[in-house]
Formats: sequence, C-alpha cells, structure tokens
Amino acid sequence: METPTIAHASAKRQVWNAGRTVGAKRALKPKHIWEIRFYLNQRRRLRDRALFDLAIDSKLRGCDLVQMKIGDIVSGGQIRTRAIVMQQKTGRPVQFELLPDARASLLAWLERRGGTVDDFVFPSRVDHTGHLSTRQYARLVDEWVTGIGLMRSEYGTHSLRRTKASIIYRATGNLRAVQILLGHSKIENTVRYLGIDVEDALALAENTEF
Repeated sequence: METPTIAHASAKRQVWNAGRTVGAKRALKPKHIWEIRFYLNQRRRLRDRALFDLAIDSKLRGCDLVQMKIGDIVSGGQIRTRAIVMQQKTGRPVQFELLPDARASLLAWLERRGGTVDDFVFPSRVDHTGHLSTRQYARLVDEWVTGIGLMRSEYGTHSLRRTKASIIYRATGNLRAVQILLGHSKIENTVRYLGIDVEDALALAENTEF
C-alpha cells in the first residue's frame, strides 16, 4: 500500500547535480593567468594575487594550499625558490618551485600581513589564528574567473592545480615529471587528472622518433 507514496517521493527528489556541470574543471590557459593577474592588480588585491600565484606554482590541492604557513615559504627573510609540503590526502611530501612573479606577490602580501613563521600565510578573516577556508578559496576562484569573463561552472580550485601541470605536459609530453609535481602515487592518476585521451597519446607517439 505504501509503495506508490515512496515512488512518488523519489520522483520528486531533486538529483544532487541537477543544473550543475559535472566532470573535471578546465585548466587555465596562459592568457587567462595574465588576465587574472591584471584583474587583481587593478583592484590592488595583494592577498588574492599572492594566493593565485601560489596556487599556480605550487599545484597544490586547496586543502593543502590554505594551510600553508609562513615558515613553509620563507627563509632568512626571503621567499624560497623551492618549498615542500606534506599532502593531507596522501601523507606524501611534494616539492614545488616559486617563480619570480609568485615570490614578488608573496613578499608584497607578507610585508602587509606580518606574522611569524608559525602563522598561516592566508589567515581567516573571522578567526585570525585560523586559516582561510577551502570554501572561501573556492568562492574567490569563482570571482576571479568570472571577473575575466570565464564561465564559473567550467572552472574551480582544481583548475588552478591543473594549470601549470597541463602546460608542462603539453610542452614536454613528460608524464612522469608531471606525476612527481602533482604528488600522485600512480601515473594512471596523472593521466586521468590531466584528461589525456587517445588523440593526445597518438600525437605524442607520432612526434617520437628513434
């Protein structure tokens, strides 16, 4: 007797991903990187510019990015050229480089931010002893991409993680290097993460001579 009621309730229940774009978020193109930097510079948003540059260079997941401490990237009053972070998801360390643009924006932000080596690089505005939340980071990314005319549904925090890795892969075809940079335990994970398909594989094969 109750079956029709249950079926009716199930039919009314909205699917969790209704109206959402599901799947891997797109990586940013080099021109998008410069457009977002210009967008943030014009608005004098030092923190956001530093956060964006660090996200691109570090290739870290959002949960690892927001929990970075000043001591992770600063040594002797200078921004490190290389840093290392322990990944929460895998428990494995991953190293990354900090290029001049990122070092400059981070230095400008930290000079304003102040703090000690034990403080978070990007503190929470609600609780200054805590760090920026991953949710707030995601909101900022939405704001940045829409600010330069991109569709928010197609980009997210993983877009920033994938961007430099995708550029390196396209330029070199070196999956092993990208695997190391992303901190993946298996190269199959890197293939899936970058969205490499048969056409990519064939193009690489055609350009490889013995």
